[in-house]
Amino acid sequence: MPTDIQLKEMVKQKYSEIALQDKDVNQSSCCGAGGCSTEVYNIMSDDYSKLEGYNPDADLGLGCGLPTQFAQIKKGDTVIDLGSGAGNDCFIARRETGETGKVIGIDFTPAMIEKARANAEKIGFNNVEFRQGDIEQVPVTANIADVIVSNCVLNLVPNKNGVFREIFRVLKPGGHFSISDIVLSGTLPPKIQEAAEMYAGCVSGAIQKETYLELIRSNGFTNITLQKEKAIHIPDDILSGYLTADEIAQFRAGNTGIYSITVYAEKPAASACCEPGCCNS
Repeated sequence: MPTDIQLKEMVKQKYSEIALQDKDVNQSSCCGAGGCSTEVYNIMSDDYSKLEGYNPDADLGLGCGLPTQFAQIKKGDTVIDLGSGAGNDCFIARRETGETGKVIGIDFTPAMIEKARANAEKIGFNNVEFRQGDIEQVPVTANIADVIVSNCVLNLVPNKNGVFREIFRVLKPGGHFSISDIVLSGTLPPKIQEAAEMYAGCVSGAIQKETYLELIRSNGFTNITLQKEKAIHIPDDILSGYLTADEIAQFRAGNTGIYSITVYAEKPAASACCEPGCCNS
């Protein structure tokens, strides 16, 4: 298995390739939906096109849910999108915050930041900004965000506990997050776990659902709510790149489940906070 540093570089390279592709020629993405199932990147995203604020130029199909739809964003809120890609969730969040709010997109890949800034320039938003950074060390001060959203990104980060710790730091007391991500039930075949493309495709980097929810709890969040869950089916034409026909049959017959979940949780308000570091405003 690659090291954490190697995994990060692999993800950065894949996202750079996607950012530089002609969207009309190739809609594939790290977790998205396209017109075929020849890559794992093509099978997971939901349809954003009916949400207010949707910008097709910013939709690279990178998600596995619709966290902004569930994020309860209000006028004037400060919203941070972790793994903001070309800016799709940021622009939908901006529709909710209005001119009095602020939206900050954080992405690891310079090519994505450049693409998102170009999209924001075309739209003319002056309260949406994009910063390059690692979501294990979010480049914003503590207690700044009313809402944090993220769409199919934490599964790509080796240190998921560190990301939830950062989310807790960055949220205001009483703030909340809505995150869509890929989780597992059961064990993936070793050939899938070890495949770099399946990691970049949001599958082999996923962890057990209960482990994921426990990371949220252990970092001090409350009112944890599963807002949406859907099963992800990996077509045989994708699995055949990694498994034999007999191994695919065994995988289908087993108890392994791959799911997209959207999770909501709150950072306790200062008066109710009893976690170390919770009231450091």
